[in-house]
Amino acid sequence: MYNVSFPGLGLDFKINPVAFSIGTYDVRWYGIIITCGMLLALAYAYFSAKRFNVEWDTLFDCVLVGIVTGIIGARLFFVLFSLDKYINNPLDIFKIHEGGLAIYGGIIGGFIGGVIVAKVKKAKILPILDVAVLGFLIGQGIGRWGNFFNQEAFGTTTDLPWRMVSENTGLVGVHPCFLYESLWCLLGFVLIHFLSKKFQKYPGQVLYAYLVWYGFERMIVEGLRTDSLMLPFWGLRVSQVISALILIFGIIMLIVNRNKEDEFYDDYRRKKSLGRGKRASKN
Repeated sequence: MYNVSFPGLGLDFKINPVAFSIGTYDVRWYGIIITCGMLLALAYAYFSAKRFNVEWDTLFDCVLVGIVTGIIGARLFFVLFSLDKYINNPLDIFKIHEGGLAIYGGIIGGFIGGVIVAKVKKAKILPILDVAVLGFLIGQGIGRWGNFFNQEAFGTTTDLPWRMVSENTGLVGVHPCFLYESLWCLLGFVLIHFLSKKFQKYPGQVLYAYLVWYGFERMIVEGLRTDSLMLPFWGLRVSQVISALILIFGIIMLIVNRNKEDEFYDDYRRKKSLGRGKRASKN
């Protein structure tokens, strides 16, 4: 049980990381919240597949495999950069219920699994990734609240009005980094979703926008955190390096493809507009 407060906002909470228990096994809010984020992302993908010219059956297979490889990737990423914790107890690697998942490992693993399935099914990869990254924003925006219940993924001390205080922060005010990322991802989902409906010109444009949007935020917020995974011998935060790279890559791809257009998106909007016109004439 944690006593969590945001003294500058006059908010106080008592939170228990454990939602309920089945025998001796604790079901934690972290897992429940992550699962809810995945389900909402899947629901969005279902209703958006047609707009991106993606067959739902293919997309579902990509997502299903991507979830599995994403979990594996998240764990392996964490273990890779925390070898000192597992080198003498390798079986602890499999104790995933005790925590230790890295979001970038999950994203990379999810991408790899989804791309492999798309290749096997001979489907176009970029439209699938366009749908997937919007789902990522939903999942990340909601999933970060699992960190709140675990009282983790917070930052350095601060006197800002929205500072967070709990037993895990040493009873001092800290940056609620989980909140920063949650709000940024949900805002990014809303903006990119609506912009893609009106202005998307080619497959991959949403993917590149996601890389820029998320890469920029994570590069900044990661610098505030106190639990970052570090690159051996370099003294650099792993997530900051990756964020900088995907930010630069996303910007370059958006610039290089700024004049690119794909007829599908124009056709889809034209058909949708005609559909509205027919319904209006009937009324």
